[in-house]
Amino acid sequence: MGKITGFLEYQRLNEAAEAPSKRLQHWREFVDHLSDEEAGIQGARCMDCGTPFCMSGCPVNNLIPDWNDLVYRGEWRTALESLHSTNNFPEFTGRVCPAPCEEACTLRISNDPVGIKSIEHAIIDKGWENGWVRPQPAAQRTGKRVAVVGSGPAGLACAQQLARAGHGVVVFEKNDRIGGLLRYGIPDFKLEKSHIDRRLAQMSAEGVEFRVNSAVGGLAPVTGNVAPKTVAPRALLAEFDAIVLAGGAEQPRDLPVPGRQLDGIHFAMEFLPLQNRRVAGDTRVRELTASGKHVIVIGGGDTGSDCVGTSNRHGAVSVTQFELLPVPPAPANNPVWPYWPIRLRSSSSHEEGCKRDWSVSTKRFEGVNGAVHKLIAVRVHWEKNPDTGQLRMVEVPGSEFAMRTDLVLLAMGFVGPAVRLLDAFGVEHDARGNARADTEGAASYLTSAAKVFAAGDVRRGQSLVVWAIREGRQCARAVDEFLMGRSTLPR
Repeated sequence: MGKITGFLEYQRLNEAAEAPSKRLQHWREFVDHLSDEEAGIQGARCMDCGTPFCMSGCPVNNLIPDWNDLVYRGEWRTALESLHSTNNFPEFTGRVCPAPCEEACTLRISNDPVGIKSIEHAIIDKGWENGWVRPQPAAQRTGKRVAVVGSGPAGLACAQQLARAGHGVVVFEKNDRIGGLLRYGIPDFKLEKSHIDRRLAQMSAEGVEFRVNSAVGGLAPVTGNVAPKTVAPRALLAEFDAIVLAGGAEQPRDLPVPGRQLDGIHFAMEFLPLQNRRVAGDTRVRELTASGKHVIVIGGGDTGSDCVGTSNRHGAVSVTQFELLPVPPAPANNPVWPYWPIRLRSSSSHEEGCKRDWSVSTKRFEGVNGAVHKLIAVRVHWEKNPDTGQLRMVEVPGSEFAMRTDLVLLAMGFVGPAVRLLDAFGVEHDARGNARADTEGAASYLTSAAKVFAAGDVRRGQSLVVWAIREGRQCARAVDEFLMGRSTLPR
């Protein structure tokens, strides 16, 4: 603990951000990391708790008090080593993670939590700026080969760990670039793709091979102009000693109401990747933009927020976001510590311009000449079912209303992985349609199919980038143990 009274003397300092009027004019990141002095002061606010709940709140169990103290003392390189010991890609989580560690911070009980995410952001940026992030190739090769299907954060974390253990790793990606939803999904104003590219360069130097436009099981591409090559599962099973399925939760939740077939109603993951491609300089990108349109985003989560920010940058006339659930409270402090609070959360995209409405259920869409023109919705409230005790949605009588719209973006989450991928390998499904695989015991992350493992959203369902990294790392250790009988990889 660097400064015993730091949490009493210093206030939380948020990272500086470009004004909305300016950042709406471009697609670059607009949040600056803290200066060395600012990060040191924020590190001094850490109380070095006897039981550091921040570490248990973090899915990868980052050694948060350790690197908070190291930053306070100016030992940045050691702080980076500590950060990398639990997290392969802190430049991703330092930008897009919702920071459950901060909700778990003991200081949150009566004050603003330590700015853990901002300190993480500062550490990794300083590491790259000073050339401290370098390839870590294995000292010797094992002769074993592993195929990783999917190149999102789970697949990349798993691949990097296995390569560092000495295995030959090949990552298969059905799209034309590596990165999964990091590449085609998260807007560039939240995560510039150069961060992915330099990690890929590091991983290539460590021996990881990447194969793009490779659709394992014959799945169609999410995006891109080039038809992928079909890769037969039996070929992978014959060529590799182990297979890791890390394809994510790819099936978006639909809204089966009258008028759904009208033009102008799209899934968020139809809309967002197209802008990623435009920013990347691709030509012949499908014309689907919010420019000059009245946009309605259905879904109040992070993906919906990304649709809001993208629509505003396109030049939408208006942007409205609907959420089915009631508006959460917005207390100054966490009222339910140490549990995850249900609180009102506003993103930078909301600050840029958006009307938000809660407890709204869409009834139908109406169109003109085959294109959506109007959304008909109704107010709802939630009450407990007296028989089961579960909450149920009840429409408010006489509350139906209509809204003009030219573009509707469905951002209601994902219901599960690509079923055909699981079936192609003969992998059993759990009750939610995900790959069935336990995370504990001698056969952790191993599916019902011989030598086929599953990690990330394909196993646990839709979740966070940081959870994907955790699962990728843990799966890598399980695969290493499976191949070698033991493993020195961290779990």
